[in-house]
Amino acid sequence: MGKGIPLNDQDRIPWLCNLHEILLRDVASGQHVVLACSALKKVYRDILIQGKDGALAKRDKPGKEGKLAEVKLLVVHLSGSFEVISERLSKRKGHFMPPELLQSQFDTLEPPSAPEKFIQVSVDKSLSEIIAIIVKALQ
Repeated sequence: MGKGIPLNDQDRIPWLCNLHEILLRDVASGQHVVLACSALKKVYRDILIQGKDGALAKRDKPGKEGKLAEVKLLVVHLSGSFEVISERLSKRKGHFMPPELLQSQFDTLEPPSAPEKFIQVSVDKSLSEIIAIIVKALQ
């Protein structure tokens, strides 16, 4: 995949499935896990929780999904305006995502909503405030 080309579902799904397996393994071994990634669509977050088979069954036949291994997940949605995030991204040096792709991220974004387990935190808050909100939500 060349730099500057947005990823599509076909690119992302195998990566998300691998992350689901890593989460399952680490949680089963008793670890607490923090995963930072841009799971922009609800189906991406469903894959992180249930794996590909569970997420796709849930989407195609709601209420008919079997008992698959699930990960207990709290989504932390860091929200901010395009302008604020664009400015911060432009200041990063050597970051893998070029600023030109930011609009595609906003276009793809499906913010979490009920019944997803999530909190929304503004990126306008200080880092210490953001951390405090997340820690409180996890208690």
